[in-house]
Amino acid sequence: MAAVKGLRINSTQKLVLGYLAVIFIGAALLSLPVATRDGNSVGMINALFTSTSAVCVTGLVTVDTGTTYSLFGQIVILLLIQTGGLGFMTIASLAFLLVRKRITLSERLIIKESLNQDRTAGLVRLVRRVLLLTFILEGAGLILLSTRFIPFYGVEKGLYFSLFHAVSAFCNAGFDLIGNFQSLAPFRNDAVVNFTVMGLIVLGGLGFVVITDIWRKRSLKKLDL
Repeated sequence: MAAVKGLRINSTQKLVLGYLAVIFIGAALLSLPVATRDGNSVGMINALFTSTSAVCVTGLVTVDTGTTYSLFGQIVILLLIQTGGLGFMTIASLAFLLVRKRITLSERLIIKESLNQDRTAGLVRLVRRVLLLTFILEGAGLILLSTRFIPFYGVEKGLYFSLFHAVSAFCNAGFDLIGNFQSLAPFRNDAVVNFTVMGLIVLGGLGFVVITDIWRKRSLKKLDL
């Protein structure tokens, strides 16, 4: 017991444990019967695989997301994608900011590791900017995709599909709700859908630091390498 009490976990280890916790919580939720359309559990292995894929934004699936999971299951996947794309400590920071909770030094160290920063000064301001840019770009993607999805699926489903695919694209997750493992094949000739998704993928892949550096310097020769 003395050895356990004396165990010290550094910020990097806490970050890893945090991601593992998110993955297992997501797997537990996705394994529930309420997470599927037919009310039958997909099983813990499929749920764990899907949760891991969503948090680590790989886009690999063992069951079709659109036809297998219910609205509850799809929202869980969407939240896992957003958490994995932004980093769970960024999401946690958002929660802290919403409830006006002070972010401790220990939490700042984890955020520093999560955002790959070399100092803790200005981290809260950085998190705010990351969140703002993310929601602006995902919101823009939602609006553009809705111009094509609403005529195809109707207002309610079209908006929901636009939100899901905007987040999935920006986080480079690769998940879709089209069904039957089609991905975006039904929209292969749709310029709006294709260029919107491509733009979100590129911007999400570049990340906040690179995007803001490009915007600030306005010249590739002046970029920080």
